[in-house]
Amino acid sequence: MQATAYTYDPETRSGSVLLDDGTPVEFGAEAFEAGGLRLLRPGQRVRIETAGEGPSARITLVTLQTF
Repeated sequence: MQATAYTYDPETRSGSVLLDDGTPVEFGAEAFEAGGLRLLRPGQRVRIETAGEGPSARITLVTLQTF
């Protein structure tokens, strides 16, 4: 799934993304580190993977979108 980076805190290595419908979804340090990233800037296009569905869904991976 694709999203747009919305917030990122380099101290906690967590932040949030905006889904294409505008819904903000938070991610933790585990998801950020799983993607192997060192930095994330608001507005960057990212690829995310999730576990679960509905309100209990959580992001398990955040990485840069490549073509």
